[in-house]
Amino acid sequence: MDCMPNGSLKDAINERGRGFDEGGIARVAERVLRGLRYLHGLGIVHGDINPSNLLVDEGGEIKIADFGASRVVVDGAEGNTIESAERGGTCAYMSPERFDCEGFGGGGDGGGFAGDVWALGVVVLECYLGRFPLVGAGERADWATLMCMVRFGGMPEVPVKASREFRGFVERCLEKEWRRRGTVGELLEHPFLEMRSSSCPVMEGFAGDGG
Repeated sequence: MDCMPNGSLKDAINERGRGFDEGGIARVAERVLRGLRYLHGLGIVHGDINPSNLLVDEGGEIKIADFGASRVVVDGAEGNTIESAERGGTCAYMSPERFDCEGFGGGGDGGGFAGDVWALGVVVLECYLGRFPLVGAGERADWATLMCMVRFGGMPEVPVKASREFRGFVERCLEKEWRRRGTVGELLEHPFLEMRSSSCPVMEGFAGDGG
């Protein structure tokens, strides 16, 4: 594996202590989506996309790591059922169908792939806010709280000062019904990614003010 001397995206969030600018976030989102497009093309669901598993290389670019919760989707086998919370992964970034596959469109291969998209949406919003977005600032994100928030709560609030493109991107990622959620291919064409920084996202692209 490549050397990752700059730690993880989680380290960058903690060190910064506030939100990142949208250009840098868009660059991160694009890098993760390109990685997911490659994995999904091989039939691999990562299953644990979160800031701690997004490592920063020497150039400041994001690389997906930790495949301990991943699975391979094959016809007639794993692909016929949506993964559940028991499969592993970080519960804070699990999609609604991971907690309740019957209540949120269970069945079919797409749910596993779509779960990676949900997790990316949480990561993107976390980058903007500078904190985990599914509970209030200072609140503890325990398993029961997260399950109730994801299953029964509404769309996580996006600050009104965020751009229309950013809000639209997050909404497509965090659609509760996985069949209506944005796909990796769709999101790679989303207008939000046109705002991405042309420079290294962690080193320079996060230089501005965010949420």
